[in-house]
Amino acid sequence: MPVLSAGLLLHRRVGTAVEVLIGHPGGPFWIRKDDGAWSIPKGECTSGDDPWEAACREFAEEIGCPTPDGPRLDLGTVRQPSGKMLTVFAVAADLDVSDFVSNTFTLEWPKGSGRLQEFPELDRIAWLPVTAAHTKLLKGQRVFLDRLPA
Repeated sequence: MPVLSAGLLLHRRVGTAVEVLIGHPGGPFWIRKDDGAWSIPKGECTSGDDPWEAACREFAEEIGCPTPDGPRLDLGTVRQPSGKMLTVFAVAADLDVSDFVSNTFTLEWPKGSGRLQEFPELDRIAWLPVTAAHTKLLKGQRVFLDRLPA
């Protein structure tokens, strides 16, 4: 059975452009990666979890605030290159992210050192136009941008 994950893609209209809120993963593996490394705020869930509730929970953990109110759209489920099944919902909302605080994870770093360090799940987030986000997002998640209505 594949690993399940759920995410939330906020989008807003700025003038004639549509922007989406995406995040850059924290930790030593991602520190020097940019294009093709960013992600939709998301996280793992179990087969018994409601995907919408899981997406909202993960959004709150990674962004540091509850899911904003706004029209919701189910963008479907897509198998990621890792084999994980990712379900994403889009919400139209303009969120002020100046107080962004992500949860953290613990990792032995450097590997084999026996030293545990904490890293943020997301080290930065940004509102980006869809075209720029298409370049920044992980390849397997780009399809969700294509599913956003114009």
